[in-house]
Amino acid sequence: MLDQFFSQVSFVDIFNFCVFLAFTICYTYQLYYVFVVLTHKPKQLVAKKNHKFAVVISARNESAVIGQLIHSIKVQNYPSELIDVFVIADNCTDNTADVAREAGATVFPRFNSEQVGKGYALDYGFNVILGQYADRGYEAYFVFDADNVLDVNYFREMNKTFDNGAVASTSYRNSKNYDSNWISAGYAVWFLREAKFLNQARLTLNTSCAISGTGFFISAKVIERNGGWKWHLLTEDIEFSANSILEGERISYTPTAILYDEQPITFRDSWNQRFRWAKGFYQVFWHYGARLAKGIVTNPKGSRFACYDMLMTIAPGMLLTIISVTFNAIIIALAAAGMMSTGVMVASSVSSICFCLMNYLVFMFMFGVLTTFVEWDSIHSTTAKKIRYMFTFPFFMLTYVPIALVALVKKCNWKPIKHSINVDVQEFAQSESRRERA
Repeated sequence: MLDQFFSQVSFVDIFNFCVFLAFTICYTYQLYYVFVVLTHKPKQLVAKKNHKFAVVISARNESAVIGQLIHSIKVQNYPSELIDVFVIADNCTDNTADVAREAGATVFPRFNSEQVGKGYALDYGFNVILGQYADRGYEAYFVFDADNVLDVNYFREMNKTFDNGAVASTSYRNSKNYDSNWISAGYAVWFLREAKFLNQARLTLNTSCAISGTGFFISAKVIERNGGWKWHLLTEDIEFSANSILEGERISYTPTAILYDEQPITFRDSWNQRFRWAKGFYQVFWHYGARLAKGIVTNPKGSRFACYDMLMTIAPGMLLTIISVTFNAIIIALAAAGMMSTGVMVASSVSSICFCLMNYLVFMFMFGVLTTFVEWDSIHSTTAKKIRYMFTFPFFMLTYVPIALVALVKKCNWKPIKHSINVDVQEFAQSESRRERA
């Protein structure tokens, strides 16, 4: 019977099974993360003192939205004298600098056509602060994107995490334009899933989290030790996270610190942004992948799993899907060209492509449904749209497949996304305050 079974198994079947097995082995642990989140609540922290912070914002042609962010910082439920706001007006051709100054920020204009990108802008800003404002005694630095809006208790909650010894922490990333369309909703669900079912689980399990572009703080000691922001790859946030984990530093997460981020609403902007992310993840994998793999064995026991988790985060897991689909497509093309005579392999390839894509869609649909229902009260939208976008989320994620494929071969230039969503800052703050009391 075994001989008959193996005689019917082609190399196509073996290849596809190996890809499926590799994916399952690598990422099954994230299902345990879901169990941890659903069965454990985050520990409640208390701060013994209020600390002094500086906010650093890299902004390029963000005059339409940066005033909202600065206003949401100025109205924080936290002593205003303990928060200073610095804006790097990076290669701006509009009046971003003037708007930021009028809103109460200290502005550093920067013009550099060679070193382009957020990482270089942050490095410039930190070096100016370290050189000209060192006497102000900042204990940690917060980094935001210009289109963000903060819950009124954001700094109060992040201060608790810092006061309890964290050298860096990310926060709960919500969206201020979830219901614009299926694209913005797709982003929103993905970031809610990242906050709830990745970072919260990591926090509970006492392993390291990862910062994700915006809404985080870093201890001033880390910035001073590195002489500024020394992470300049396309995804400088993930590069910082990987580097921190390799150095044995744990990034925390503050689930009660809520930030609202604006998401792209056109597919072109979405493509450009996610293309840069995909390229950046490849860069981080290339620079840090081998060291993280080594760290799984050689790092101190408390940080070995963090190395594995980060390796799986930056590892091109999407490539497993791409490789499987591409391989099977080649088999089908060869058969159609008459270069392969067997129909068994073609049938296996067709079924494998369908199985691979359906598995991906079903998996993403389950995560979309789970995230939407668990975070239902945090999503600012109607019931009808929440339900509708649960079904579009898997297809939003599926569009990442061609993006990741193109990112393998095409050069990426940093392109800013124009933001213009205006919101009622007070409405968001009051909404979360009501949720907090409930």
